[in-house]
Amino acid sequence: MVDSFLETLDHPLKPVIERLRLAVLDADDAMSERIKWRAPSFCFNSVDRVTFNLRPLHHVQLIFHRGAKTIEDDFHFDTAKWTGLLEMIGQDRGQVIFPSAEVATARQDEFVALVREWVRA
Repeated sequence: MVDSFLETLDHPLKPVIERLRLAVLDADDAMSERIKWRAPSFCFNSVDRVTFNLRPLHHVQLIFHRGAKTIEDDFHFDTAKWTGLLEMIGQDRGQVIFPSAEVATARQDEFVALVREWVRA
């Protein structure tokens, strides 16, 4: 399903999206994916945790979350560790924006480490 979706995707940064998709899937064996909100979304224990936002055409944006709705609890995640990569946009939501293919390539290992830590938090 995701492969079919990506085959028809018209986005100037499609190669970056495809590369990051594989990186997220490789980040943890327990990750699965589906199309949600008209974009690839990655689940951990059946809960969406990382989702592409494909609307911006000038950069690649991934939303880090803990499901569709904010969860009111004590979410302990060391955001300071990810300063400069992860921008928090809510209590339990953040975003990573790659402005170019070069930046995505340069920060891919750090991004994968962030995904691993986020999904298990």
